[in-house]
Amino acid sequence: MRLAVGILLLLAVPAAAPAPGAAFKRGTVTLIQGPVRVALEVEVADTPETRQQGLMFRTRLDEYAGMLFVFESTGRWPFWMKNTLIPLSIAFIDEQWTVVDIQDMPVAPDPATGPFALYEPARPCRYALEVNQGFFRRHGIGVGARVVYRPR
Repeated sequence: MRLAVGILLLLAVPAAAPAPGAAFKRGTVTLIQGPVRVALEVEVADTPETRQQGLMFRTRLDEYAGMLFVFESTGRWPFWMKNTLIPLSIAFIDEQWTVVDIQDMPVAPDPATGPFALYEPARPCRYALEVNQGFFRRHGIGVGARVVYRPR
């Protein structure tokens, strides 16, 4: 049982090195909370290679930019900040495109070697949206917000 849990955890957490040449699709995400509507341009991580690379090694992220992670199934997909150089906030999103949890993820003490905290959603999710840390708070977006994704 312990081996199976370890294997599942390794599959869910991005690997240590970025995938060389991972190509990201692009799209627009609109977050809606009551009268608040905020649009972001996103890169889409929807393959094992792009999910593995994520926002690794980037030194900045525009205010209205982010990365949308798309998983094949709903689960409690944990994230970590290995080789991630900018503090992020993450919204975990369920199959109905509703935000079910938001967490802040600071840069690890040593982005290359850690230690690395795991950020796991409070409820199962199918999608996750990473943005600059504090973005959701600055723009009035919280748990319960609706998410609309439009691929480009």
